[in-house]
Amino acid sequence: MMSCKKDFIQLTPVSTVTIDQLYKTDKDFQDAVIGGYNGLGTLYQSFWIFGDLRSDDSRQEVPGNIANVIVDNFSMASDAASLNTAWQNYYSTIYRCNLILNKIATADVAVVKNKNRDIGEAEFIRALCYFDLVRIFGDVPEITTPVTIDQAYKIGRTATDKIYTDVIIKDLSDAQNKLPVKYTGTDVGRATQGAAKALLGKAYLYRKDFANAETKLQEVTTLGYALLPNYNSLFDYTKDEHHSEYIFDIEYEQGISLGSNFTNTFCPNSAAMGKFYGVVGTLNESNSPTDSLRAAFDPADLRKDISVGVKGGWIDGTGTFVPLLATTSLDYTKKYLTSEPAFNDSRANWKVIRYADVLLMYAEALNENGKTVQAIGYLNQVHTRAGLTALPTTLSQDDARQKIYLERRLELAFEGQRWFDLVRTGRAFSILQKSGMLPYMTVFPIPLSQIQLVNNLSIFPQNQGYF
Repeated sequence: MMSCKKDFIQLTPVSTVTIDQLYKTDKDFQDAVIGGYNGLGTLYQSFWIFGDLRSDDSRQEVPGNIANVIVDNFSMASDAASLNTAWQNYYSTIYRCNLILNKIATADVAVVKNKNRDIGEAEFIRALCYFDLVRIFGDVPEITTPVTIDQAYKIGRTATDKIYTDVIIKDLSDAQNKLPVKYTGTDVGRATQGAAKALLGKAYLYRKDFANAETKLQEVTTLGYALLPNYNSLFDYTKDEHHSEYIFDIEYEQGISLGSNFTNTFCPNSAAMGKFYGVVGTLNESNSPTDSLRAAFDPADLRKDISVGVKGGWIDGTGTFVPLLATTSLDYTKKYLTSEPAFNDSRANWKVIRYADVLLMYAEALNENGKTVQAIGYLNQVHTRAGLTALPTTLSQDDARQKIYLERRLELAFEGQRWFDLVRTGRAFSILQKSGMLPYMTVFPIPLSQIQLVNNLSIFPQNQGYF
């Protein structure tokens, strides 16, 4: 999926003759869609900064990396390079999708045989990009057609609610009807009907539209997905990642320079530990678990070992505890630890949505709709898989709500979910105030470079509280 040539996915502006001549055949559009997936691959290499590091699950334990420290302690300014990089990469990927959707609209289905699927995939990718953008930045420009540079300077920020209605929900509602239930062969890993429905259900949940969230997530439970019996199998990269719990990952492929950087980024800076796990190159000791996350796990929880590792060291092949040097991170997650052939060339995917996430979202929607007993049944599917005793069905609605929130924290740790869960449920400030968060910091600052480019605060203002 991500093996197209770099000179193809670096699309030239829409006004050039090259683009007009390119989008003609079925293969042209399929290759262009691959360019969209490639954009996601670039984006999600650093998604953990927004979804994990900002939250109470993760910290920059070793203070040398200032770029991560300022995210962790809420001192990030609008000129941070990571903000501008993320913004540009998201809109670059959106541009690719807009171009595909614009060009394919008049394509002859007799020539472009996969027209519906191509549309569905481009809509899914665009919706995912906008879903991330509004969660990270709040109001952002809504651009759904190719635009020139001059036009782009005149486009202001669009209200988040409008983007949900006009793009995210609209695109996913259409995509779910155009995408297949599953793929075979080399197409496995593309967005499916289940991926579109699951993301649509999540979008409804974020809008607190629990009725539609319940309906859509229930549909996902009928598509044949199932939890793996062993939680740790989700992070065993010697096995096929396209299993019964898989819904949509950002796909990485090692050995062809298309691997991920998560293994190197999250591993403590220990040559001995790197050698034991087969990790090559620099070890960047980032995204360390917090003490509060470690304490949240029940001692019997089978997820604990792989989620937060062994504090202060690791267990070698003989079962011996090997201490880490005090100069590196003493806390780490093992979810992305795997051998790799070269630096930043890991086979570890990024899980955007998996079935456990759907079950917990469905439980949340059911509970908010007053169906607490039914909700606990779905919550318990995830809870008992972790080796824990089933929760009683006599829980009150509020008790069930808190149990669901906790289960999401433990089940989905270091998968980019925690910060956004805290914000959407209104708990971010109360939990993170002690870490430096101020009330307005539920979104990140708009990149200063974008404010300066548009240079019109009446249509393109900075987020409140930031400069």
